[in-house]
Amino acid sequence: MKTLKRILILSLLTGSFIACDNDDDTPVIINEEEVITTMTVTLTPSAGGSAIILKTQDLDGDGPNAPVVTVSGNLAASTVYNGVIELLDELDPNDVEDITEEVKEEDDEHQFFFSATNAIATFDYNDEDDDGNPIGLSFTLTTGASGTGTITVTLVHEPLKNASGVSEGNIENAGGEEDIVATFPVTVQ
Repeated sequence: MKTLKRILILSLLTGSFIACDNDDDTPVIINEEEVITTMTVTLTPSAGGSAIILKTQDLDGDGPNAPVVTVSGNLAASTVYNGVIELLDELDPNDVEDITEEVKEEDDEHQFFFSATNAIATFDYNDEDDDGNPIGLSFTLTTGASGTGTITVTLVHEPLKNASGVSEGNIENAGGEEDIVATFPVTVQ
């Protein structure tokens, strides 16, 4: 009987020591994805003139309401525009966050991609990260002949910047995750 008691007590003690875990591991810091409710693309003619504003705003984030997309005017044909992008998180109107700064700080983890339908425009990057890869917060848009079409702006988080064509703006091999995609209806005249 004493032997059985000793075995039982020894088993309980061994089990309690084995069940204990040392949870002193340093927690992994997770870099949360950016919440972007508003993207404003400002296109200023390089030869001077009024800026054209392309804007998408989705104040309910992933909620049921579609984003509000606006274009302030028509683009001039055969014109070079200097473009800049501003990103905001406006889910809380009392605490608007400038996501543009986050993208600048994490420039090696972000890249914008641009496309246009009907050959209405071409794009060139004006900024780059420390490794010489493009970012796209600053870019040049050159319009073609008169016509209508769309301009799509996509921000990719953690793209494969060294993949084929990515540094030239080809999104096909970029991988990563899309932080925001906006398509703007545009008239070039």
